[in-house]
Amino acid sequence: MERIFAFGDIHGCFNKLCTLVDMVDINSKKDTVVFIGDYIDRGKESYEVVDYLINLKSLYKNIVFLKGNHESLLLDYLQGRNVKTFLENGGRQTLESYNIRNFDGDDDPIPPSHMEFFSSLKLYHETEEFIFVHAGLKDNVALEDQVEADMLWIRKPFINSDFDFGRRVVFGHTPVKRPLVHSNKIGIDTGAVFGNKLTCVELPDMNFYSV
Repeated sequence: MERIFAFGDIHGCFNKLCTLVDMVDINSKKDTVVFIGDYIDRGKESYEVVDYLINLKSLYKNIVFLKGNHESLLLDYLQGRNVKTFLENGGRQTLESYNIRNFDGDDDPIPPSHMEFFSSLKLYHETEEFIFVHAGLKDNVALEDQVEADMLWIRKPFINSDFDFGRRVVFGHTPVKRPLVHSNKIGIDTGAVFGNKLTCVELPDMNFYSV
């Protein structure tokens, strides 16, 4: 049976990420690994986290990286958009991690391999049993018609929804003290950067690992 290991929001928590990946028994050739987004911001080691994730590509045959709202904010910031929003939501820590002091929009402060990583992130990943997305989905909207802003930012309308999306939705974005398990969704952002745990769920057996 195919196993899927999905990891919650990392937010620059490099040591927790390394410990959790080492803890989980992943078959590098057979299992699928999904990272749910928000690799950067708030924590102090965003650069190290992204560098580590890029290196994982060479280790795991089936690995998926989803886009989080914080990666979207960084890409906007580099284009001169939503600057205040980025900086006020942990972006300053990311800039410090990349040793960026005074970005004026004319240089290339992010290494090319990291920019390629950020630019290649997917909005969702689907299997026969699960849909993986950073923040969630809107009710009564087909997956292919979902709006990017909802997939990256939605909170209460999705969290409080009992809508049947056809498959169980695995998501992050909204931090909870322990994994949120509902019949239609599984939330795995357990607030690692806020002093809580970083969580991984093994599917379909629903085994949870946290550090």
